[in-house]
Amino acid sequence: MKLYGHYRSSAAYRVRIALHLKGLAYESEAVDLRGGAQREAAYRALNPQGLVPALVDGPRVFAQSLAILEYLDETHPRPPLLPADPAGRARVRRIAGLVACDIHPLNNLRVLQYLERELGAGEPAREAWVRHWIGLGFEALEALLQAPETGSFCHGDAPTLADVCLVPQAYNARRFGCPLEKYPRLVEIDARCRKLAAFAAAAPEVQPDAP
Repeated sequence: MKLYGHYRSSAAYRVRIALHLKGLAYESEAVDLRGGAQREAAYRALNPQGLVPALVDGPRVFAQSLAILEYLDETHPRPPLLPADPAGRARVRRIAGLVACDIHPLNNLRVLQYLERELGAGEPAREAWVRHWIGLGFEALEALLQAPETGSFCHGDAPTLADVCLVPQAYNARRFGCPLEKYPRLVEIDARCRKLAAFAAAAPEVQPDAP
């Protein structure tokens, strides 16, 4: 397998975590998002949306991180990223969707570049934007994590799809200076995840394209 990504891309970070959790070997191919490599014809031929990650597995190309994560879980089911019971799977997908569909898109690079180039928002305004949307999402997530289904991790006592999505978003929150003291359960789970070898190997600072 070959993973096209960027060291600081939250979506690529999720896929790296899953690949390491499942012990799957892969080749890493850096896409220079700041330099606009994702808009070049060669990459667009791979992923017409011009976003990372893209995962090549044999003759097939997969995009959209949540779709990739479910593909990996279905083709390499151990250890599972989703619980065995339908209610558990729905809860884990709810948490993952809260992060990947509601929080992350609003602080993605292309959104921040649009705010800057088209709307004239300076860096302080863009960072305030990011902190606002992460804060709203984390408030809801902290409340969800008070449920009895939460164990050592977001759901139960092993990492799931929910944790795979949480950790990259918590990384973004720290990067943009979001105050996290209001989210003690979230912070506790994030810290526990990052102590695991699979999460540590996927961290942005240890990727080949990290400065």
